[in-house]
Formats: sequence, structure tokens, C-alpha cells
Amino acid sequence: MKSQTLLQPHWQTKLSDYITAIAWSPDGRCLAACSAAGEVVLIRLPGFQSTLLQSETGYSIDCLAFSHDGQFLAIGGQDGQVKIWSLQAVAPELVTTLENKSVWVDRLCWNPTKHELAFSLGKYVQVWDADTQDVVTTLNFEASTVLDLDWRRDGKYLALAGYQGARVWNTNDWDAEEEALDIPSATVAIAWSPDNQFIAEGNLDNTLSVLEWGNPAPWLMRGFPGKVRQLAWSEVPTNIGVPMLASCSGAAVVVWERDRDERVGWASRILGNHEGVVQAIAFQPNSLLLASAAEDGWVALWHRGSRLIQSLTGASNGFSCLTWHPQGHQLAAGGLDGELLVWSQALRGRGFGGR
Repeated sequence: MKSQTLLQPHWQTKLSDYITAIAWSPDGRCLAACSAAGEVVLIRLPGFQSTLLQSETGYSIDCLAFSHDGQFLAIGGQDGQVKIWSLQAVAPELVTTLENKSVWVDRLCWNPTKHELAFSLGKYVQVWDADTQDVVTTLNFEASTVLDLDWRRDGKYLALAGYQGARVWNTNDWDAEEEALDIPSATVAIAWSPDNQFIAEGNLDNTLSVLEWGNPAPWLMRGFPGKVRQLAWSEVPTNIGVPMLASCSGAAVVVWERDRDERVGWASRILGNHEGVVQAIAFQPNSLLLASAAEDGWVALWHRGSRLIQSLTGASNGFSCLTWHPQGHQLAAGGLDGELLVWSQALRGRGFGGR
């Protein structure tokens, strides 16, 4: 099968330890990255000027995210601190440091419509308002440590995942009883679809469950080689009007499409080219091109989530994370040895994603 050159190397740098998380700002003008040594860097485009927001601390930074309008950048990590920078001025300004003793903050996520940041604190999730500098609510997951969290795209619901499944809170009434999405195991990854229709749960017992919001009967997919650790929805729908769902377990990437036949439910395709654990998957914005990054040192590009059309390298000991530019013309990935790489769309590959 003939390969294509869709992306070509554009820029790279290196941090002192493996890259734990990376993110583009919503306008695509900034790229942020953090490392297991505690470094946090902000890179501004188009010139890729780098600003060190935090140098090595010896404590891992495990999660970072931009607010929906790019005004704020938040980080969390091993020392329990949550730090928030304002990016409205020329120079980033640290505006908040939330101290949380003896808790490892490894999950955080901004409300897609407000300056509300949700972050994990063991069995709890706190929601913090960056405008009022105050706590909005503290949610008690009760069953276990919170393993993942995700806001619905309209900001109306917040889902938390952990032992015995997920819990979903209505953000218009935090005191109302949450909705339980129960499973007999633990949910380690959770993701709302971009159209707000579905919520997917990757589970510790080698299963994937997909619930149509408002429909009490979920679909349950079995047969994975291990826990389902990552999920990604496409922004554009397939030909029947439903987004595509990608999942990864071990070295396997499995792509799911809703079938026209209700009796079939969701049909699957296994993408088995990786030889190491797949660490990250993401669909290119506004297309069905899927990227997967693995510990085998390859980033794979899959046309319509089915056919391998290009493999990217640059992290000799493996990749740890990846993220698409909001406009889809660049792809950034982090490596286990601290590599931070950006590929750009080749001119002759314009419009390469395909629908």
C-alpha cells in the first residue's frame, strides 16, 4: 500500500523528562507542554517563541488545559497544587495557586462555556471559578478516587469516572442528585461526544460502554486485550449522522461506527499496526483522520479511522501524548524522553483529512 506525505516535520525542542501533557490554545496561537520533572512551557506561534512558566521542581505536572477562550492556562500535578495563569497580557501572569496537601491532582478540565475549572482531589472534584476566585462546588465521588472527568460541550453536565462507573452532575443545580452510570468494574476514561448525544466509558474490565444521553440502556462492547485507557470522538459525523468513536487498549486501536441497523448497534474495526502501548489518540478537527501515538516510537495517521496512510517518528523511546491544532493543519506530540515535536500539513496534502 502506497504511503502518503500528509505531515512533515516543522519544529521541535526538548524538555528534561517525559512529556506528560500538551495542549493548543483554542485560537491555535499557543502550545503548552509539561513534564514529569515539573517543567511547564508556553510556546507562541508563528515563531515558536518559548516561555518557561515553571522550571523543574522534582514533582510531576500531569495535566494542563486552556480555558474555552484561551484567557487562562491551568496545570495540576504531584505536589497537589493547581496553578492558573492569565494569558491576556503580553507576558503570562500567575493569578492563582490552589494548595491541596497530600493529594495528587492528575485530572483537570475547563467548562467549555465559562471560566470554571474542575479538578480531581482524590475522591472529590472541586470546581473553581477563575473570575470570582472562589470555589463553585465540591463533588464527592464516594466510591473511589476520581479516575477521569469531562464536561459536556454545552457545559450543562460534568461527568466523573471511577470505581463502579460514572456519575453525572447537572451544572445548573449542583445540589441535585447526580445520575449514576453503573458498571460492575471501574471506568478509567470518559468522554462526551461533540454533539452532546453520547457518553463513552472506557473500563478496567476490558469493556467499552456507550450511552445515548436520555436512553437508560447502554451499548457494551467486549473483547479488548486490556483496560480501555483512551477515548476520542470525531467532530464530524459519519454518513448516518453520528460521530466516530476511537478507543485504545494495549497496543490496539479500535474504531467504532454506529450502524444503520439498530440490532448491530456499533460496528468495530481493529487497527493493529502498533507494537507498543498506545498512549494517545485524536481525530483531526473537522475530519475523520485519526492519529495514534504509542510507546513503540510511532505516530500513525489513519484515513477515515481505517487505513494507515503515514507513520511519523522522532521520539526514539516512544511517544506519550499528542494533540491536533484547532485548525487541523498541525499535529504536536510529546515523547517519553522529553521530545516535543510539531508536524505541519504538506502543501500537496491540503484537505487531506477526508470525511
